[in-house]
Amino acid sequence: MSDNYDCIIIGAGPAGLGAALYTARDRLKTLILEKFMPGGQINNTERIENYPGIERIDGPGLIERMQKQAQTFGAEIKNGTEVTSLEKLKDGKISVHCDKDTYTARAVILAPGSDYRKLGVPGEDKFRGSGVSYCGTCDAPFFRGKHVVAVGGGNTAVEETLHLTKFAAKVTMIHRRDEFRASKVLIEELLEKANEPNSNLTIKYSTTATAIRGKGKVQSVRLKNVKNNKEEDYACDGVFVFVGMVPNTGFLKGGAGRPGDFVELTDRNFIKCDCAYLRTSVPGVFVAGDCRVGAAMQLATAVGDGVLAAMMLKQYFRDPKWWNEPVSDVLQPGGW
Repeated sequence: MSDNYDCIIIGAGPAGLGAALYTARDRLKTLILEKFMPGGQINNTERIENYPGIERIDGPGLIERMQKQAQTFGAEIKNGTEVTSLEKLKDGKISVHCDKDTYTARAVILAPGSDYRKLGVPGEDKFRGSGVSYCGTCDAPFFRGKHVVAVGGGNTAVEETLHLTKFAAKVTMIHRRDEFRASKVLIEELLEKANEPNSNLTIKYSTTATAIRGKGKVQSVRLKNVKNNKEEDYACDGVFVFVGMVPNTGFLKGGAGRPGDFVELTDRNFIKCDCAYLRTSVPGVFVAGDCRVGAAMQLATAVGDGVLAAMMLKQYFRDPKWWNEPVSDVLQPGGW
């Protein structure tokens, strides 16, 4: 078994690196375990313009800065290290089993992130970052005055599509069903927008995207009517995919000799927590970022999660019994 740590952080995305900066700066022995390379989804972002204090930067550039900053204060990062399972030990510590080694810590912050659910059609991966996006809040300003196609039918799809209408000259929303799965109030808002005189929003029901095409950038999407199987090439400048997220939490699930899930998960495998303190169902195990319930799926909020988890971790070290206390306005006399 490898050296003991004060804190092990699983995932070196914005949430994990944000947490590491705070734990390492507080002189806590910190280890970050990353399955691939630092950054996660943000590495696929060419332009970031909505991170406070930075007018414009690319994803890899920001992650490089965050990584160096955390390492400056002593955080240790192991890339290419896949976590396979976790185990709560009798002494209260947490054992983190990896593909090759095992590490032990007083506390763990789960920040493995999540992946965008893809359409799985030709051209989707090719044009990612060149017209294919999975975040309207992030990328809508880059399509000002353009024609975009939005794919999806849930709450996020409706909210993000409405956001797109504030920037794009024309938005075509396609949905594979005859009706939306979103909440009633959102559907009403969407339909009200589509029915406005000279609206820039068009809705195509019973329609799927079968291919994304273009030369160097997105120029059209192949649409198929699922009722009559008719297809058409539909000209557009971009495609926004809003069909859900897949949290990277497989290593927390039961099976292969494990009696059950290590922490409580939702039916979609997001990590359950109290959103005020980011405590999970296992004492000493916190969660941060896009893998948790209630996450805003934004860069800034992921970093904020990491910082909050690190601060709550210190509260847990000061008073382990705090873990079972209900959420309150004040954690200790005099605040922080």
